[in-house]
Amino acid sequence: MFFHLGRYFILMSQVFKRPDKGKILRKLIITEIDNLGLDSLGIVVIISVFMGAVVALQTAANIDSPLMPIWSVGFTARQSVILEFSPTIVSLILAGKVGSRISSEIGTMRVTEQIDALDIMGVNSANYLIMPKIIASLLINPILIIISMFLGIFGGWLACILTGLVTSHNYVYGVQIFFEPFHVFYAIIKTIVFAFLIASVSGYNGYYTSGGALEVGRSSTKAVVFSSIMIILFNLILTKLLL
Repeated sequence: MFFHLGRYFILMSQVFKRPDKGKILRKLIITEIDNLGLDSLGIVVIISVFMGAVVALQTAANIDSPLMPIWSVGFTARQSVILEFSPTIVSLILAGKVGSRISSEIGTMRVTEQIDALDIMGVNSANYLIMPKIIASLLINPILIIISMFLGIFGGWLACILTGLVTSHNYVYGVQIFFEPFHVFYAIIKTIVFAFLIASVSGYNGYYTSGGALEVGRSSTKAVVFSSIMIILFNLILTKLLL
């Protein structure tokens, strides 16, 4: 564990050195935003809408006490989506999709000796390959999470309207009542930390891949597993610190 932890920080010290050419870095960041963020928009939309609908329906179905107001369905859906589902669960999904892509891409370059060729040419390969992915994730992931929040709440509203369990007025009232803007800020902070963990841990696993195609697959699996573990760990830490 200490070996990998030390090697990870050594790699990050190489990643965050000043790039040789800023213009090339900007082009790489734009490319990675498209590859890592926009390509994930579809799965984020689908999962957010349906999970928001499920949370709303389960809440409405379990309100047995007449003392519990019906608008609590909207309140519960909003709190669940903003505080936990969008920043944490969607980040875990992105760890599977984006993390495996980063690790397999860099790992393939390692086993085909493309990274060695960059090093021989005097290029900081860690900076060139990993830094654009980290910056792109830090920029695009919060946008994906904000979209997920809106769609999760909308999915709950749509489910309530279509099933007739909750009226639109009561659901919207529940969404609006007792709203604290800090909760959105808290979710964005978590998302930024998770985005960094996904890109850096996946980049680390891919960068130090050795062997052939089988090892690339193993590195991709490790990237997803370790990214997910770090997300869950830091989710607990950030929740304790911020809430």
